[in-house]
Amino acid sequence: MYKRGHLGVAMVTLAPITFWLLTDGYPVFAVLVAGTVLYLAMLPDMDHRVPGIPHRGPTHSLLFAGLAGAVFAGAASVLEPVLSVAVPGGVSMVAFGFLLGFGSVVAHLLGDVITPMGVNFLWPYPREWSLSLTTADSTLWNWGLFVFGVFAMAAAVVLAVRGLPV
Repeated sequence: MYKRGHLGVAMVTLAPITFWLLTDGYPVFAVLVAGTVLYLAMLPDMDHRVPGIPHRGPTHSLLFAGLAGAVFAGAASVLEPVLSVAVPGGVSMVAFGFLLGFGSVVAHLLGDVITPMGVNFLWPYPREWSLSLTTADSTLWNWGLFVFGVFAMAAAVVLAVRGLPV
């Protein structure tokens, strides 16, 4: 997938979380989470800019997702005493940080697993998974996923604000 498609997949995966955060009364947190997830939508593709790392290699794995989650959990543990952002009940800011980093990478992987090149979820284990639904450069799929993502996010916000059940 290209950036537009990855943003769409990120929004689709983010929509139920946004709905939950808004209906539980955490609008600031919902905006912070949405902004972070969309900003990180292309994080695994940093392999294009790092010499020696093959595309869809280690940065396209659950191991990298865990690493991103650990970095965000660490950042949350440092920022938690400083920030006055309310976190949903029962979830620590550190746990939420981990889920934010991990989930952002997994959303990217979900966008890539639908292409024939696939994803090596269990890197360094040498196996790739692919649904082979479309090529990464498909304009139809990239735009379709983006529009679907925008619709999903808009629906989540409207339903949450109006207080309608899903």
